[in-house]
Amino acid sequence: MTGFSIDWLDLREAADQRARDGKLLEQAMQWLKSANSSGPGMIVVDLGAGTGSTMRAFPIPASTERISLSWRLIDQDAGLLAEADLRHGGSQRLQTYRHGDTQREDTRRDTQRLQTYALDLADITALPLQGAHLITASALFDLVSAGFIEALAAALQGLCQQQPVGLYSTLNYDGTTRWTPPHPMDEAVLIAFNNDQHRDKGMGPALGPGAARYVERVFTRSGFKVLSAASPWILDGTDSKLVTALISGIGDAVARDPALDAASLQDWIQFRKAQVTTGTCIVGHTDLLALPGNDVKQ
Repeated sequence: MTGFSIDWLDLREAADQRARDGKLLEQAMQWLKSANSSGPGMIVVDLGAGTGSTMRAFPIPASTERISLSWRLIDQDAGLLAEADLRHGGSQRLQTYRHGDTQREDTRRDTQRLQTYALDLADITALPLQGAHLITASALFDLVSAGFIEALAAALQGLCQQQPVGLYSTLNYDGTTRWTPPHPMDEAVLIAFNNDQHRDKGMGPALGPGAARYVERVFTRSGFKVLSAASPWILDGTDSKLVTALISGIGDAVARDPALDAASLQDWIQFRKAQVTTGTCIVGHTDLLALPGNDVKQ
């Protein structure tokens, strides 16, 4: 699958954490706490984990809660997983690590443990899902195929025969992007970008902007109750580095689209980059929480 750099993942992490729907994240955490009553600890498997952003988004259990979280981070990029391990040291050591332009202290210590697996995500049967209470994925499902989602739903159905397991999928791109100030090319660029989102990223034709709807449909059909919530990036001048990188990425993605005039595209790119400190950008995403049977509260 197409890889991402550590720099890009670090650039987007703050926007990702702001965007996540807080209520759905809390419900995912409550699911884990309820699962904790059936055993000594909870296992979370994070697909396409990168450097561990999803793990960092979860609240750190207080020592008084007597809750232990074990994270299995799975990614096809061994370099990203090495960075996760460097930053968290297996989540057994108290560390200070660099995140963007700031220093952050990892206070997870004994409440969370970390294992990393460099594996091909496409082969679901080879992934270490056994014993998991929750499967997570952030900004992943719009990159994968319909077949991957169907295979994942079937795998979770099978796991639920031993113990209930849920799915928490966040930041699925929904195909909407709104800019201020406007530019005449905004709509044409968005159409071209959304078309590119269906390109094969290494796991078959990608679901792109339709990912969240497809996941909800497949998991509902598989017996899960699915909750959804909007989780848009809301970006302004304080996110200028991220917005600049986003504009460049969009430009690269649509550059070969025959429907776009090259000169007009360059004008759009230059205009957008000139506005990064004063303009705004809203990129739509959807978060999902799928829990088996009746194990969900509206």
